[in-house]
Amino acid sequence: MADRDLAALQHELETTPWRGPKRHYDIIREGLIALGVVGALVVVLASALGSPDDPPLTFKGWATEMPNDFYDTTVAELAGTSESATYGPPYNDAGTGQNLGPINLQTAMGIHIPVDTANDFVITPLQNQAEPLTVSTALDTWKAASADRRTAWATAYDDALSSDAAGGDPAKVPSGDYGPVPNLAAGLEAMAASGALDGVLASPGNFYSTDNTKQILFMGDGGYLDAAASATHLQGNQWGMMNETGAYPGQQWLAPFSFWYQLPFFNSEADSGLAATLTANGDIYIMAIVVLFTLVVMFMPFIPGLRRIPKAIGLHRLIWRRYYRS
Repeated sequence: MADRDLAALQHELETTPWRGPKRHYDIIREGLIALGVVGALVVVLASALGSPDDPPLTFKGWATEMPNDFYDTTVAELAGTSESATYGPPYNDAGTGQNLGPINLQTAMGIHIPVDTANDFVITPLQNQAEPLTVSTALDTWKAASADRRTAWATAYDDALSSDAAGGDPAKVPSGDYGPVPNLAAGLEAMAASGALDGVLASPGNFYSTDNTKQILFMGDGGYLDAAASATHLQGNQWGMMNETGAYPGQQWLAPFSFWYQLPFFNSEADSGLAATLTANGDIYIMAIVVLFTLVVMFMPFIPGLRRIPKAIGLHRLIWRRYYRS
């Protein structure tokens, strides 16, 4: 009886015309006022707390601030020992890439962004401008030599440059059969320091270019980009994936990815075992984990048992407690 009375009362409240006082309401004016207030707040807060406007990293800055690092990286590109040269698909076949259990997705995708570090990062840029006699002679010598001879020259110089005796300083490298490699590296360093390399790598053959893949790969092979990432809190152990430069908050939606990289299993220094496997293949495993959780959330209403968890927890009864009390 009480339920019927309550239902009748509710029906009466919902259907009886309002006879109380009325007041004119201008929704257009209120919307404009709200837009003005919010717009002013956006301008003020953006001025005080907006994203940083850091200058871009350039090859000129790299060659000027860290000349030995640029020189060493150039030699590694010629020798084929840099990270880009040994990465594997989609750039080359020098590595196998990461595995998701027995599945190698990188190999399955194939090489669709071919990168030859020696030619793309060193030889071709040097050929794009007039060079001093020492550099032009070195280019002719390099192009006339066989692939094995080039590799022998570059590998020998790379080993000598990275030895304890030289410590990455070209001035301390002992004499040896290095062919044209020292002159090529010195020529590219001079080209970068002049600012010419930025223009050549930015638009190879095109006035406009939006593809910065090769510039980023080349710069990422050295220590300049890594040092900048550390200074601006963008390293993996600084949750850098979800940050902007400095202490500014950035892409918070990337937190589910960045979280997994902080776990010991995915940043282990072990040489063997499960932790070493997960660390070596961390990117693909973390991507798979995030995709799995996303699918679970998407299809939760259709998964038997799982879809009953919210009802079993009863949180909705706490939120709508007044309704359930009545």
